[in-house]
Amino acid sequence: MLFVTVVSSAQAPAAPPIDQLVRNLQSKYDSVRDFSADFEHRYTGGLLSVSLVETGTVLIKKPGKMRWRYATADEKLYVSDGETFYSYFPLDRQVIVTEVPPDDRASTPALFLAGRGNISEDFDASYEDAPASPDTWVIRLTPRVANADYEWLLVTVDRRSLSITGLSTADVQGGQSTYIFTRLEENQDPADSVFEFTIPDNVDVVSYNPLLR
Repeated sequence: MLFVTVVSSAQAPAAPPIDQLVRNLQSKYDSVRDFSADFEHRYTGGLLSVSLVETGTVLIKKPGKMRWRYATADEKLYVSDGETFYSYFPLDRQVIVTEVPPDDRASTPALFLAGRGNISEDFDASYEDAPASPDTWVIRLTPRVANADYEWLLVTVDRRSLSITGLSTADVQGGQSTYIFTRLEENQDPADSVFEFTIPDNVDVVSYNPLLR
């Protein structure tokens, strides 16, 4: 796994004890109300042993609001207003509508980024023995309650700012999904209207919430 970050000529800080880093990371995590970034998404493995690289942009606003736009040939859009999550596939003319879990658990990696979960209370943390830039740390977060759709998260953070520059996880089919974030901007206060989604005409709508059928 390769996490790409900007390499600084200054000496990077030494690794603190993991408990201290988690406390510092939680403080940083709490201070970020929203962020935007370009992303590269790499997926490998799974039942079909696929290898896929996609790019796009992401905008997240706590709590729970998200907008992921995949700009590659297979265009996709994922939007959440904090209560309902829309997955739009223009080429297939399909929208999948799901209800966002009402509790505060980070049941998916995306919800973790969107402010669900408490790093110090909900996860066991350790340093990951994985290749990384001299300016980043890679931390393995394992949920203490086994009810998420992942067994662990690998979080890459900038050593100075503690901003999250990468996120990786494995799914139940054995595939590994990695996001690399660049051009990161924090606390820009985007309008809530950015996270609204209107279902287009003449598309198939699939709902996993009976109330939305």
